[in-house]
Amino acid sequence: MAVLEISQLKKVYPGGEAALKGVDVSVDAQEVVVLLGLSGSGKSTLLRCVNRLVEPDSGSIVLDGVDITALDKSALRQTRRSMGMIFQEFNLIDRLSVLENVLSGTLGTTSTLRGIFRAFHQEDIQRALGLCERVGIIDHIKKRADQLSGGQRQRVGIARALMQHPKILLVDEPTSALDPKIGREVMDLLTEVSRELKIPMLVSVHDIHLAKNYSDRIVGLQGGEKIFDQPTSSIEIEELDQIYHTAE
Repeated sequence: MAVLEISQLKKVYPGGEAALKGVDVSVDAQEVVVLLGLSGSGKSTLLRCVNRLVEPDSGSIVLDGVDITALDKSALRQTRRSMGMIFQEFNLIDRLSVLENVLSGTLGTTSTLRGIFRAFHQEDIQRALGLCERVGIIDHIKKRADQLSGGQRQRVGIARALMQHPKILLVDEPTSALDPKIGREVMDLLTEVSRELKIPMLVSVHDIHLAKNYSDRIVGLQGGEKIFDQPTSSIEIEELDQIYHTAE
């Protein structure tokens, strides 16, 4: 059964650029689905439409039975708590420590005053410490975020997303700012925690080999349109190459 069901999603940016042209994508329970395509293919727009960081023009986005496109601002804030977003540019607060950045994943459920004064519940602190241990940053919890390497910063972003107890992880180009070795380590970690915690994941990448090695299914996007959607085990590298050859 699909945890996330995206139907006929369309988005046109001011100026007339059609970023999405009626795209359908589903993600089943415990499934890792990769969105594969060049820059400008619509991958990031699609991910950001799911949590309405970008407002779609039409179509439906249903997460665990809730149509996200129909929610008002209050209900959307509530539903966003169940979506863990991991950004290519990390989106950390540089002046805060690693632990504080991870704990910021609770702000959707923590009172405003607690958030302002960073008076987090003890159980949240213990959970954050456990997640820091799991993602390999426990030795850095007191460091400011701007003292970390790119790979470490991405691990903080993963731990922060997991603090939300998400129903799905939305992951936007998680390796684009990293060298290949560190990128593979981050993808290893993402797929491991997805399996361990039984959280489905929708990931955008532009690297064919990452798509092939770290997914259950691959959705190919080109110019805002879905050009294929197949189980990873049945796709040959030559087929994936068509995304790039056809676009040239």
